[in-house]
Order: sequence, then structure tokens, then C-alpha cells
Amino acid sequence: MINVTNLRLAGAAAAVATLISGAVSAETIRLAHWVPPAHTLTASTIAPLQEAVAGSGLEIQVYPGGELGAGPLEQYARVLTGVADVVWGLQGYTSSQFPRTMISELPGALPEGMNGYDMIYNAYDAGQLANEFPGTIPLAMWLSEPNVFIMRDHDIRTPADIAGLKIRVSGSAAAAAVEALGATPVQMPAGEIYNSLQTGLIDGVITGASAIGDFRLDEVANSYTIGAPLGRISFYLVMNADRYNSLPDGERAALDTIIGRPLSALAEAGWNARAAQVLEQISSTGDNTVYTLTDDEVAAFGALTYPVREAVISGIDGGEDVLHTMQGDM
Repeated sequence: MINVTNLRLAGAAAAVATLISGAVSAETIRLAHWVPPAHTLTASTIAPLQEAVAGSGLEIQVYPGGELGAGPLEQYARVLTGVADVVWGLQGYTSSQFPRTMISELPGALPEGMNGYDMIYNAYDAGQLANEFPGTIPLAMWLSEPNVFIMRDHDIRTPADIAGLKIRVSGSAAAAAVEALGATPVQMPAGEIYNSLQTGLIDGVITGASAIGDFRLDEVANSYTIGAPLGRISFYLVMNADRYNSLPDGERAALDTIIGRPLSALAEAGWNARAAQVLEQISSTGDNTVYTLTDDEVAAFGALTYPVREAVISGIDGGEDVLHTMQGDM
């Protein structure tokens, strides 16, 4: 005779064992970045990534604000050495590693109406950027909103207005544009901009408007100029390739549903939305000057910055081919 009680107990034990087994096999990956938790990165990129994999049991534990290492220049090294499994960073902080990717940052490189992430992935999918991402799987790559002038006590209307000033830039592309305008580029991590503007170490910044809100720059800047062809900033979210390949099939499959262009689209949209929000906020504040250049004023800046694009690309092996692929011409 079958003992129903024993069968129920056995079934319950099996269910518990399955749950325990699942809990044990669930993986946790460490994602490191160096900005505050309230930064645009969290809502636009990290949260959607966590939501996409939650059903698989994969947990993404976030270490913000440099908890796994404060230096943003060392982010890529951290993921290669296993300090973190996933890192977020800017190509511009280590420009020499990403010469081809950073073509996307140059003034006028992004065609009107094209997504920045599509531009980068066009070249990546064609195998033209593989050497720039050794040992990692890019989870997302995207561009910021257009760069703007963020100044303290200097109104910028013409290239002559910026000549001789010290301008913080995030990478070699923006540095070349600043030099073409007759100013002095100063490279420093974003976390140092606030104090540098406040103390006069720099006169202004070239970066996207989202940074005004993310780093509270409106507290130390008071003049903003929009529309100059100054390029954009590129970003990456990459995962250690060995760690990615070691994930259980189900968890890796869940990750694959969002990485690449889908996650990059969310990130880029988040940056653009934040920029629009910040510009609206500072425009309504009485102690700020927010100026949009006229077409003629834009052309005056472009006469100096567009040749930078050609000069930089000519110095990159295969640069013209990469640009054409990025723009969808090949």
C-alpha cells in the first residue's frame, strides 16, 4: 500500500532541495562605477539591466562612488583583473585605448537623426573596434547628448570669447576642439570639476548638459552656451569575458536579452532626457545665462572645430573606413 504521507514528505523535501539548489547556483556579479547613486547612470542603465535578469536569479550588486576603486582612469583595468565583473566608464579617460571608438565623439561625426549607439555598434559589429575592448564583452556603448559650454563668469558667443581660457575636457577629441578654438584643455575626472570651477583652476567645462545636474555644476557655473559643434562623449559598460562565459546558461541568456543595442538605447535616451530636464531647470533660474547660438555663430565655431575631425581621423589607421561604417555608408 502506498503511504501518501511519505510521498508528500518526499515531494516537499524535493521541492526544498530544488529551491536550495537554485539559490546556491544563482550568481552575483559586481558592477562598479565612480559616480553617486543618483547619477543618470542608475535609472537609465543599471536599473533596466537588473530588471532584465532578475527572473533568472542573476543578481547584479552595484558598487557606486568608487567603492571598488576611486580612480575612473583605472576602470577598464579593474574589470580585466577581476576587481569587478562589470564596469562603467568613459573612453575619453584612456583615449589611447579607444582611438577608433572615439571617432564617434568628434564634431560633426554623428549624422543628423542617427543614434549614437547605432554609430558605435555599426563599427563594433563590423569587427573594427574589437582590439579596443580586449578581455571584455561590451554590455552597452553609447553617446551623450551634444557637448555645451559650461562657464563661470564668461559668456561665450564667438570663438574669440574662449581664446586663452582653461577648459576642462574629458578626452582627446574634446581637447583637440578646445585647442582649435585657442583655449587650453585641462583633463581631470568629473568629480574634480566642481571644486576646480569654484576655485578658478578652470574657467569652464565642455561636456553634456546632463552633467550640470549630475555633478551640481549649476552651483558653481552661471553661463551656458548651446549649439556649438563640440562633439559628444562616449561611454561603455563592459563585463569580464571569462566571467560572462562562466554564467549558467539561463542567466547568460537573460543577460543576452538586453545587452548591446537595446540597453545602449535606454542609456542614450536617459542621458538625453536628463540633459533636456537640466537645461529647462537652469533656464528658469534668474542668476543663469543660457544662450543658444544663431546659425551664423554656429558656423563660426564649426569653421574651427570641423577641421579637427578630419585631422584626427587622418591620424588613425583605417579611420576613414571606420567613420563610413559608423555612419552606415559601408
